[in-house]
Amino acid sequence: MYTVDELNDRLIDLAFAEDIGDGDHTTLCCIPADAMGTSRLLIKEDGILAGVEIAKRVFHRFDADMKVEVLMADGSPVKPGDVAMIVSGRVQSLLQTERLMLNIMQRMSGIATMTRRYVERLEGTGTRVLDTRKTTPGMRMLEKEAVKIGGGCNHRIGLFDMILLKDNHVDFAGGIANAINRCHEYLKAKDKNLKIEIEVRNFDELSQVLAIGGVDRIMLDNFTPSATRKAVEIIGHRFETESSGGITIDNLREYAECGVDFISVGALTHSVKGLDMSFKAC
Repeated sequence: MYTVDELNDRLIDLAFAEDIGDGDHTTLCCIPADAMGTSRLLIKEDGILAGVEIAKRVFHRFDADMKVEVLMADGSPVKPGDVAMIVSGRVQSLLQTERLMLNIMQRMSGIATMTRRYVERLEGTGTRVLDTRKTTPGMRMLEKEAVKIGGGCNHRIGLFDMILLKDNHVDFAGGIANAINRCHEYLKAKDKNLKIEIEVRNFDELSQVLAIGGVDRIMLDNFTPSATRKAVEIIGHRFETESSGGITIDNLREYAECGVDFISVGALTHSVKGLDMSFKAC
């Protein structure tokens, strides 16, 4: 299995191959190879900055001689006119790394900004906001890092670090009892220690899970706020609880006030507008 750094480097390499191809002919035709310059990352919109560390990796992977002066760290609140970093080096390198750096930082900052809004809406409730696997292919590590920078929590990175028995798993397995029992048989046979979460769609399924046990968390899928409150009372802190489905920034706090431990929100990563910023010559 790849490390996070290895995955990020593979993403960077693929992105450069996609963007530059056999050469940035616009830059190569008009900028001398020995020309040196400096650019600054200019913020153009209120938000939460994210992606500074991976931006440094982008610059240095392309050209190890590039100098990066970080003025604002990941997680910093930013406003129009702020300068987040200053980068110096070969002008050809500045121009060829500009778009990849901006694509990553704009998206990560948009995710961090959106996450911070959800986190602030939950203040005082004790409920934490989770991301999902609804991420851009290849960018999951960066997008989930952005959620953390914004103050949220990662649900699971992928299919390998937690067991989540969703409705399709339950239906294909022939019911909740089969799904949970087979899960434990598998973990024992593979000598794995993974947390187990199961999704329930109604109170009948919830009753079955409570009777069987053997899980760490129960996901209440598409429950109304009133049904969520009732379910949390029935569960009574025997298992962690998570609300999912149909939850927006407008009804988020209503669900949190039902007493759930977590609320998962796919919109943190799948419906985000990038934070506006530009990379301009000084």
